[in-house]
Amino acid sequence: MCSQQIRYVPVPIDPDFWAGRRVLLTGHTGFKGAWLSLWLQALGARVSGLAPGAPTQPSLYELARVGAGMEAERAVDVRDADALRAALREERPEVVLHLAAQPMVRRSLRDPAMTYAVNVLGTVNVLEAVRLEPGEVRAVVVVTSDKCYENLFSGAPPTARRFVEGDPLGGSDPYSSSKACAELVTAAYRRSFFSSEDSNPRGARIATARAGNVIGGGDWGEDRLIGDIVRAIEAGERVKLRNPDAVRPWQHVLNPLNGYLRLAQELWHEPRAAQAWNFGPRDHDAHTVRWIVERLEELWGGAFKWELDGSENPPEAGYLALDSSKAERDLNWLPAWDLGQALERIVAWHEAERRGEDVRQMSLTQIEQFGDREA
Repeated sequence: MCSQQIRYVPVPIDPDFWAGRRVLLTGHTGFKGAWLSLWLQALGARVSGLAPGAPTQPSLYELARVGAGMEAERAVDVRDADALRAALREERPEVVLHLAAQPMVRRSLRDPAMTYAVNVLGTVNVLEAVRLEPGEVRAVVVVTSDKCYENLFSGAPPTARRFVEGDPLGGSDPYSSSKACAELVTAAYRRSFFSSEDSNPRGARIATARAGNVIGGGDWGEDRLIGDIVRAIEAGERVKLRNPDAVRPWQHVLNPLNGYLRLAQELWHEPRAAQAWNFGPRDHDAHTVRWIVERLEELWGGAFKWELDGSENPPEAGYLALDSSKAERDLNWLPAWDLGQALERIVAWHEAERRGEDVRQMSLTQIEQFGDREA
């Protein structure tokens, strides 16, 4: 059934839905995973996390003491199918949020086999665990990337076309193609094993969420813009930009996480939500890397400068933007913070962290402020 024929009742984030809900979150120690763990904890969910460890030093996971609010944590790599099945068997989640990934394009070029193993086989292992383990899983959200689309634009196309969920999947680098593969894997599992109540008596419903270029406080990831800027400020060095004129769908991390939570709620109630969804910013928030950096330079009071990276770098798409009208219409989802608000909160977060404020509390405060803005 095409999306134009679907009419969902708007579903806000419902604290009553999440209170006491057993949630299994892969990649809970990562940047997005740590923010989502904090949000779920604030909602009263019983959150179990699977991850080998914190991916960066420093990390939001450690600074915000995310582990202190977890129901359970396991040092499980998604490439370990047996460990995944054991975790589902013992934790008996009702909702599974799969965020674990190798998220870096340049790392995928250095180690493509590992990238495919984590992003593709890891997704297979998660879905196999849901399929094979008797339990109570009803909603599964597999997070992929905006880079899962076949992107042939070296610059902004004449019509500034934004990708929609039905566009062809692809990828010219191992990371992007691995995310397209994860989409195909999920679609195949959904059609083969979770497509109807007859073939799927426990009623697990599976959707994918496509978002990218998320930014927020506490992101120290390799080759990530905010992390590069924070490191440059601390070291008194210039930020090196590889492709300053590239256009990306920038958004605060809480915007797509809000979408994942809404999607999980809708999956619980509505089987037609089991499909692919874009969660991107409004049209006016698709900006060049140069624009973002210059605005952050202003907000940070000139604490850093930037220069063009003259070294050899892999090619990148010059233009990438998502059409999220389906999520806006059918999930009642909207990006609550625009790009200007996102950049202001990022600087405020890092300045508070630099002053030694309680990272957990200030992160929870930003989540609360986001909820107030959404309401």
